[in-house]
Amino acid sequence: TLGGLSVPWGQQHMALVASLLPPCPTSHLPTWQAAFAHLALAFRCDMFTLQQRVQVEKRARDAAEENIQEELGQCRAALERLGQSCANAGCKETLEQLQHNLAVLSAAVERATSAAEKLGAVHQEARMSRAAEVMVQHVENLKRHHMREHAELEEMKRLIQQNSRNRQLAETQEAAAQCSPPAPLLQGSARRRVSIAVIPKQLL
Repeated sequence: TLGGLSVPWGQQHMALVASLLPPCPTSHLPTWQAAFAHLALAFRCDMFTLQQRVQVEKRARDAAEENIQEELGQCRAALERLGQSCANAGCKETLEQLQHNLAVLSAAVERATSAAEKLGAVHQEARMSRAAEVMVQHVENLKRHHMREHAELEEMKRLIQQNSRNRQLAETQEAAAQCSPPAPLLQGSARRRVSIAVIPKQLL
């Protein structure tokens, strides 16, 4: 129990998982993922009975406070009856002191109840802060993993685009080479045209 409040199974499991986590969050990624999965399961289990547990603990607290107030009321009544039958001045002074002490005790009980609830809340906050640290670290790990995969994806896209451009350039060059005639044939036909054009001039 924490401050008079019982701790459900999920939160006990959560505290156990949190206590077993590694001190270095960046070097044990699978461990943090497993811890996150256990914490998520613990939270889901606790949520099913949360409202019921709140009502049960509230009734238990109210019953305990009523019992204390009833006992204090019986003590006050007993002191009043004793004061009516006591005529000695010293006895009356003692009774007055007891009544004052009883009033102080009643106020102290109320303060103790409030302090117990606050202590339970602080303990629960410590447990939740550790669980929140696990969840935040898991999210940070997921973000880093996403950024790394995004960078790898962008690099892969760049390589694919570069390979595509190189392939298109090679295909264009190959198509141009197939469409153009060979260079020696062009030179031979040029020489023949020149000779055909020169011979008639010599004959004339």
